[in-house]
Amino acid sequence: MYKLLHHTKLFTVLFTCWFLISCADPQGSSEPETATASETAQAVDEKYIWDLTDLYADNEAWNNARLEAAKQADVLAALKGTLGDSPQSFLAAANTISDVYKDVVRIYIYSSLMADEDTGNAENAERRQLANNLYSDIGASVSWYNPELLSLGESKLRQFIASEPGLAKHAFGIENSLRQAPHTLSEEVETVLAKGGKFLGTSSSVYGVLANANLPWPEVTLSDGETLRLSQSGYSVGRQATQREDRKLVFDTFWGVWKAFEATLGTLMNSHVQGLAFRTEVREYDSSLGRALFDDNMPEAVYRTLVAEVNTALPTLHRYFELRKRMLNIEDEMRYYDIYPPLVDLDKTFGIEDSIALTRRALEPLGDEFMAAYDQGVSERWMHVYPSKGKRSGAYMSGGAYDVHPYVLLNHNDDYDSASTFAHEYGHAVHSVLANKTQTWENAGYSTFIAETASIMNEMLLQDMVVGEAQTDQEKLFYLGSGLESLRGTFFRQTMFAEFELKMNEEVEAGNVLTGAKLTKIYLELLKRYHGHDLGVMTIDDLYGMEWAFIPHFYRDFYVFQYATSITAAAGLAEKISSQDKQAQEDFINLLKAGGSDYPYQLMKNAGIDMATPAPYRALVTRMNAIMDEMEAILDKS
Repeated sequence: MYKLLHHTKLFTVLFTCWFLISCADPQGSSEPETATASETAQAVDEKYIWDLTDLYADNEAWNNARLEAAKQADVLAALKGTLGDSPQSFLAAANTISDVYKDVVRIYIYSSLMADEDTGNAENAERRQLANNLYSDIGASVSWYNPELLSLGESKLRQFIASEPGLAKHAFGIENSLRQAPHTLSEEVETVLAKGGKFLGTSSSVYGVLANANLPWPEVTLSDGETLRLSQSGYSVGRQATQREDRKLVFDTFWGVWKAFEATLGTLMNSHVQGLAFRTEVREYDSSLGRALFDDNMPEAVYRTLVAEVNTALPTLHRYFELRKRMLNIEDEMRYYDIYPPLVDLDKTFGIEDSIALTRRALEPLGDEFMAAYDQGVSERWMHVYPSKGKRSGAYMSGGAYDVHPYVLLNHNDDYDSASTFAHEYGHAVHSVLANKTQTWENAGYSTFIAETASIMNEMLLQDMVVGEAQTDQEKLFYLGSGLESLRGTFFRQTMFAEFELKMNEEVEAGNVLTGAKLTKIYLELLKRYHGHDLGVMTIDDLYGMEWAFIPHFYRDFYVFQYATSITAAAGLAEKISSQDKQAQEDFINLLKAGGSDYPYQLMKNAGIDMATPAPYRALVTRMNAIMDEMEAILDKS
């Protein structure tokens, strides 16, 4: 967490890595899509609605806290020049800054959760913007901190740490600042960059409004006479239609809407990537990829090994498409709109209490300490469970309220996907509980690289349990198919996104401008390669190259690759823990407790997995082939 104090430019990174662990559809849908009119119109038991009074008693109390925090900007600015007076003076300044930021994070979380309850509520939106502005103002008031810290010199800083025990909780952050020295600018420039934080995210904000509120979603009539409004949630439903002609209609209509705005969407993405290139250049990094990975001290080998290994494994992905074609009884060529229908229907309901109970049984191998945190989280009002009008779509965990507890947003639809999502988000929640309990505020905040491993671990333990308990071949095929689709969507698809993101940034770094047409061309080439278009595995229509515009994660600065690395790490850990490997279980709990007390790559290595080597990725591919072996054996019996 101390990264926040030392580098206020990390606000966006931290909000996706700890304050708000966002897991809304790793397939890549945009975010706050409102619920349909039929969703959860009935009254909901309050135990399924989070209790925000644990944060602030009411909006007035929140606003008072915000105004009080705003006053601290002058207090923080007045600390300038005091760091080098003595170890005690350094400690006093560091503690004051830390305490203010802890309050600011809590203020933001309340406003964000309120806003996501009803994305159409203008007062909620205003509160969130006020919280964003507060963060930028506080960041500007301490922009002097890093330059002044570095001016003291490494020797003096180490002497301070050795002579003042209270600085122990700040030591990792100080060491990280020393590492960041080559990319830390003068106080004046740091102040400008901090204040510019209000504007550098404009492209993403405009995109969010356009994609979620302003695109003209049409209605289509399906083969059974049902009409479907092709908003983003409508598309998610329609792409799973049983009839192929319905799926083609949904795809052609939906992507046609995006195509009509190709030029505008390209301009927004170009502005975003140009902004990243500006940060890269002004801080003197060699590349935007290197800049994005530097904050976590992540070797570029992790990113590049992932992309290389996934490309090598494309025959396994193509094997999956052949299996999907077989199970869907498609006699002619496989098409892109054939990816999403479920391979097997399962007439079974998973209510929220079922999700809670199933997940609990699945997670028991993680031990008593983990389960105690889980039990607390499901018995208290930490979660907002059901869809409702205006509520943000998807699911996430917000864990930055250090002195309170995590909050979980769900849109539970009483199906197996909902149960799996529940398990995923409570992986994040328990992670935050254990990290907050073990680490100081300064060191509790963990990276996405670690976060997604913890949550996907839960999903895999749940999947392995339900597969083992399946009563029929049909039920087993359903669960196996669900796991297989998760591997496709999280390992292969997210890596395709990562490769696209790298190509976008490299294009701009070469001095070029991104247009909507150019982005569509780049994405279409990747789409065809990954899905075996030229090999006759799957036909990709050119229109579907517009899919890049649908992915909000591209506004998050080399974020998506961590889904793929995390599912890889989780698979290895889950296999060991399921086999009663006590050392693996202990290593995993220690990984959660470590929070952000070390760099994520090193923490993962401590848990026995080196993500810069091919071995973990190849093991995951082996798991995927084993699932297909089992499914094909069942199919061959019938």
